[in-house]
Amino acid sequence: MILLIGGEKGGPGKTTIATNLAAMRTDSIEDVLLVDTDRQPTSSYWCSLREDNGIFPRVASIQKYDKSVRTEVLELMKKYTDIIIDAGGRDSPELRGALLVCDKAVFPLRPSQFDLWTLGRLRNLVETASEINEKLKAYILINQASPNPAVKEADEMKQFLNSELFSNMKLLDSVLCERISYRRAALSGMAVVEYKPEDPKAVKEIKNLYEEIFDEI
Repeated sequence: MILLIGGEKGGPGKTTIATNLAAMRTDSIEDVLLVDTDRQPTSSYWCSLREDNGIFPRVASIQKYDKSVRTEVLELMKKYTDIIIDAGGRDSPELRGALLVCDKAVFPLRPSQFDLWTLGRLRNLVETASEINEKLKAYILINQASPNPAVKEADEMKQFLNSELFSNMKLLDSVLCERISYRRAALSGMAVVEYKPEDPKAVKEIKNLYEEIFDEI
């Protein structure tokens, strides 16, 4: 499977999600590749840090840019069972190329008006890509939600995203909250499921997302 973690705007945590899923998937099956298409190669740096710190399993990664992403990812699928693409937060040749070859595209969004404003452009990108990539399934993930149950931004966003305006993008059931454990794990080259002391709430959230993407969808 080719999984794209992308978006049209920077800041909603694409790299955190891509690296966590890559580490968890690599622990489950061997032939997994993380493709970093961002000019600020944070995913690649995380993989290097992980290797320098002797953390296993090793997450294989590679950097790819420009229009070659489409053809080179297809070629890499001959060697890997799953490829996870971390696309930078902008409308770019890398994002468009990845949309043309991926099986699933997940767009993390924060529950804020600024992120909601990008939905129209994302919808159009998915619509255009689907004309060529008929197998494409696109999903929205609410990320960095407030862990305070009194804050209803995530619920309000769910109501908005479930409208018919975005029928070509499905809202995932999983929601990831803003938790410091994600940042602490990343600074050590780890996934949050590997970091100690364990944050049970973060672990549960990311495991739910993993299962929804790889097992249930």
